[in-house]
Amino acid sequence: MKKPDEHSLSDESLDAGTARLARLIHTYTPYDGTFSQCIPGLDVSRYSKVNMDCVRTFNSPSLMVVAQGEKVATVGQEIYQFGRSHMLMFPVALPIAVSTIQASPSEPFLSVKLNLDPQRIAELALKVYPQGLPPVRERRAAYVIHADSGMIKAVSRLLECLSNPVEAKLLAPLAVDEILMRVLLSPVGVHVAEMCSADSSMQRIVKSIMWLHDNFSQQIKIRDLAKLVHMSESSFHEHFKAVTSMSPLQYQKALRLHEARRLMISSSMDVNTACQLVGYVSTSQFSRDYSRFFGTPPKRDIAKLRQQK
Repeated sequence: MKKPDEHSLSDESLDAGTARLARLIHTYTPYDGTFSQCIPGLDVSRYSKVNMDCVRTFNSPSLMVVAQGEKVATVGQEIYQFGRSHMLMFPVALPIAVSTIQASPSEPFLSVKLNLDPQRIAELALKVYPQGLPPVRERRAAYVIHADSGMIKAVSRLLECLSNPVEAKLLAPLAVDEILMRVLLSPVGVHVAEMCSADSSMQRIVKSIMWLHDNFSQQIKIRDLAKLVHMSESSFHEHFKAVTSMSPLQYQKALRLHEARRLMISSSMDVNTACQLVGYVSTSQFSRDYSRFFGTPPKRDIAKLRQQK
């Protein structure tokens, strides 16, 4: 299990800053759930019960800062544990399974998630790495590190902008820039920067992921996908697995299953139609894959999800 890298120095103001951030998150989470805010790409979450059952979702490139409680995220074969005053960073879009391991009505899990804007990161990275990016020796699907008081305060300033429409429009972009700059200056900053670095192996994997998102229903061959991003088949497979903790075909399967689930929930689509639209030829194979992935057969899973809405 991946736990936070021990790099931050003790900070007397960290506890107070994290408690303040928790109070701000409470303000915008009237009950359990994830709530999108008026600032683009900003969500806040609150969960007041331990839930060891994995909740599967497709996570965008993003940064999460936790103010209270603890969760575990599984990405492919890797497990990441994160809790109070931790930052969880995903450089690319990934299918993840999350469970809440520490939460209660009096002390719920509280977090802030900010989607990463590749264009803005590329602009800011030029200031942090004016001589170019240092070599990257090891890549992961996700990174968990301790947040310092500066980051906690920056996230709090962003949430404070929500109370004033003028500040949300004019000051929030400045707060977002500060958060992104602090990420780039952190020990995992180079991993964020390289996702936007032209011609880097990471950027090529990002390009392949974007192609998969746009063409997930198509039949693919690894050599064709590798050729698309100008990499050898072996190098492409190695880099893709390092970045996502899964193979390209496993990634495509996750995309198909998540999209089929979305179609069945949002459009009341039947199983046969959904599985065909996402690229499956066999309904029985789709049902087997769906059951293994989500833990429940399609019809039963969708019925349960509709009851929860």
